Amino acid sequence: MRRSRGFTLIEVLLATVLLVAGLALAFSTLGAATRTATRGEAMAERSERMRTIENFLRTRLNAMRPVGFALDQSRGVTMRFAGEPERMRFVADLPDYLGRGGPYLHELVIEDDRSGGVRLTLGLAMVLAGEVVEEQPPRPPEVLADGLREVRFRYRTLDEDGRMGDWQDRWEAHEQLPLQVQILLVDRDGRVWPPLVVAPPLAPTFTAFNLPVQTQ
Repeated sequence: MRRSRGFTLIEVLLATVLLVAGLALAFSTLGAATRTATRGEAMAERSERMRTIENFLRTRLNAMRPVGFALDQSRGVTMRFAGEPERMRFVADLPDYLGRGGPYLHELVIEDDRSGGVRLTLGLAMVLAGEVVEEQPPRPPEVLADGLREVRFRYRTLDEDGRMGDWQDRWEAHEQLPLQVQILLVDRDGRVWPPLVVAPPLAPTFTAFNLPVQTQ
């Protein structure tokens, strides 16, 4: 009668090595799939965040109206738009879901976020008879985007030849709306958002005789 033959030590070791290799390959494949899925989710989340913020900004800028909100003391004209490198102010009707409706001063501001980056905030204040009405208690600014490396506001109009001029960092013709407004955003990791360019629908068409004087 033949005795059953067991496994030798070498065969056991070989089987163990093959099992370990198979498990290592399986875990490596699973880890790569997990990392790919995580990157995909992060990219989708970032894209959705970008679309949401850009759509909101585009909607607000497209709702811009040539309504005065203050008096420019230096020039004696009504301020309807004020554009600086780190702040932009204009009046637009506010939807009921954002407030009480009606014309509101929109103040977009670029601020330090205390972590080495910048953030973009929006302040809102009611406008009545050409003046800003302060709410009580004051409404704090809303953070639209944070974790950014850079945000830039730029403006432009026609040049003396009646062609579209260069982008300017300041808009000093406060009584007029610019023909185009641009907002540039850069993430903290250096990725540049698609440039947002909006032409306010109620901006006048300037002529060579009433072009605003602007400085770089």
